[in-house]
Amino acid sequence: MQLGFDAMPRKLIKVTPSRLATWVDCPRRFRMTYLDRPTPPRGGAWAHSTLGAVVHNALRAFFDLPPKRRTPESAAALVSQHWTDDGFAGSDQAARYRTRAQGWVSDYVAEIDPALEPVGLERWVSAPVGKIVAEGRVDRIDERDGEVVVVDYKTGRSALTTDDARGSQALALYVLAARRTLRRPCTRVELHHLPSGTVAAWDHTEESLARHRSRAEEAAEEFQLSTDTLNAGGDPDVLFPAQVGRQCSWCDFRRSCPEGQDAGPAAEPWAMLVP
Repeated sequence: MQLGFDAMPRKLIKVTPSRLATWVDCPRRFRMTYLDRPTPPRGGAWAHSTLGAVVHNALRAFFDLPPKRRTPESAAALVSQHWTDDGFAGSDQAARYRTRAQGWVSDYVAEIDPALEPVGLERWVSAPVGKIVAEGRVDRIDERDGEVVVVDYKTGRSALTTDDARGSQALALYVLAARRTLRRPCTRVELHHLPSGTVAAWDHTEESLARHRSRAEEAAEEFQLSTDTLNAGGDPDVLFPAQVGRQCSWCDFRRSCPEGQDAGPAAEPWAMLVP
């Protein structure tokens, strides 16, 4: 007896948190980001993205230092070392936020044991789970009491809550991938918000992880079906419609999307900075 094609195993769909979030946010932006070749021209740099990247780079470099050199002063110096003015209104605004970022980072590391040796920094994790391959780059992975903990740095406008940590699909997928990649137990996720100096944490259960995985599988199957149909000659505007809203004001592909332009005026590159 021969098995039909329907009985053949399905190929797992590779997903990252950013890919899933882009699809949910706007299918058209998903297409322009991941499928269109050549990629449509992007907008310029965003100051809040520059700020976040600098803080992440400085913290990674901090843990590369020998423990004796892991001081708040060294952390502040690393901010300056990695700093760029991309996206800021001018040198004066950039200088103010550089000073602010130095304060965030130096205050943050002052509360950290200099001897801490993370299991991973900007660590890529990947694992097949259900119908997908969950993967991505984790800011930091700590080991505590025989388990690994997923740590995500945040530099956004508002402090975060336990609900943010619990509801983060990205962190849940990192847990699933880290378990397989590092072959260690993992349930805890933490959002470290540097501007407020707060930590929002959540300990996942198998049930909560299964819910996140199920939602990720649904989104992955949707974008994979649209991608396959596009490759077979489907209409890109029908398969990947624009999802208009406030986010259109700061979309990188705004210039290539008439619907996004009609949704409202473009945001200034520094509009999303912490007040």
